[in-house]
Amino acid sequence: MYSERPSLVAGAVVWTNVPSGPGEGRVLPDGCMDLLWHDGRLLVAGPDTRAHVTGGAGGAWAGVRFRPGDGPAFLGVPAHELRDLRVGLADLWPAREVARLTARVNAAADPGSGLEAVALERAAAGDPLLHRLVAGLDAGRPVGGLADELGLGARQLHRRSLAAFGYGPKTLARILRLRRALRLARSGVPLAETAARAGYADQAHLTREVRELTGTTPGRLLR
Repeated sequence: MYSERPSLVAGAVVWTNVPSGPGEGRVLPDGCMDLLWHDGRLLVAGPDTRAHVTGGAGGAWAGVRFRPGDGPAFLGVPAHELRDLRVGLADLWPAREVARLTARVNAAADPGSGLEAVALERAAAGDPLLHRLVAGLDAGRPVGGLADELGLGARQLHRRSLAAFGYGPKTLARILRLRRALRLARSGVPLAETAARAGYADQAHLTREVRELTGTTPGRLLR
């Protein structure tokens, strides 16, 4: 069972997941990075360009999912260095510090709260310019117009996006559009109308993007 709540870390959420049984899970790309706890260990999930298929690691998971662009400030690592990766926190930070934080999370009332306390201790203020970029892309605005509005050239925007999100602004726009479409479809909006409202050319375009980014069909994804 999956559950989440707003975090005290600005823009983040705290989530827990206890799989109901064996089998694959599918974590969809969302432009975010997560600090994870599993089986007494601390890990990091980098930004995904495609769905991350889970399996074989049973037991409870917990995480703090930072809003897009905020994870690198917490970790001190550019997002593109962790793109499509899951790594131990000890691969990024000194072992003694990770051991201290791991003991703190394991001693907490629940792992999610322990992770949140760690994130609060080290959280850094996000970049307002990047937050504006994300908000604009999430609203379906074109990359070029947003770059002009933010006073960034194409190369500068791409470079800053790689560091903050793990990929360029056009890839981030595709991922956010997919998330927007899934919210509509899950609320009961028919797929053809979902495609039009989310900014796809037609339902076939939506279906192709779902396959490309998630590895499955809209029908299977929405079951």
